Amino acid sequence: MELHANFSKRVVVHSDNEPWQASPMPGVDRRMLDRIGGEVARATTIVRYAPNSKFSSHTHTGGEEFIVLDGVFQDEHGDFPAGTYVRNPPTTSHTPGSDEGCTIFVKLWQFDMEDRNQFHVDMAKSAEPTQAGIKAAVLHSDDRETVRYIEAEANHNVTLDASGGVEVLILSGTINESGDDLRKGSWLRSPAGSQITAKAGPEGAKIWVKSGHLSYAKAPAV
Repeated sequence: MELHANFSKRVVVHSDNEPWQASPMPGVDRRMLDRIGGEVARATTIVRYAPNSKFSSHTHTGGEEFIVLDGVFQDEHGDFPAGTYVRNPPTTSHTPGSDEGCTIFVKLWQFDMEDRNQFHVDMAKSAEPTQAGIKAAVLHSDDRETVRYIEAEANHNVTLDASGGVEVLILSGTINESGDDLRKGSWLRSPAGSQITAKAGPEGAKIWVKSGHLSYAKAPAV
């Protein structure tokens, strides 16, 4: 399966407009944002766990990173409430699920295969003022990519370096970028070589940003 697999093109998806599709596990549904591959795929997805649902134990050969958007995500490593960013690098394993139900934004098969840095962080608690009207935190950075959390006050501009490509997920509030009004759940992917200046709406915005990585984008080595 290929979905938004041309990384040289700008893509905007309002995830709340996308249908929920059943996964192989009962009670776990997903909205696909981009994908190269079948059940083993380089993928960016919104995943919804019904209460008391879980996936079977599995190893992340290509690594995964995710944000808990609502509810509480659970596995052997702990309980992760909304606002948590988690990185599970290649070779890590777990049995994910949720007693109360949760929704996550997850990216698979997009790691440096030598990465072994497993961690989780509360994004909002990590943010600090960087300029007037902006708070931000670097959640992860290596030679391939930088992952950030940004809070912008109402009507403030956010400039993003997209020299190696960039992705943006709106966690709350709204932004306008290149004439597109992006709201909670909207996902933007802009190709390498672009420059992004977004303006927060009247209620401000909280966003997750990943940059640099699209230069390395490819299908999983199955």
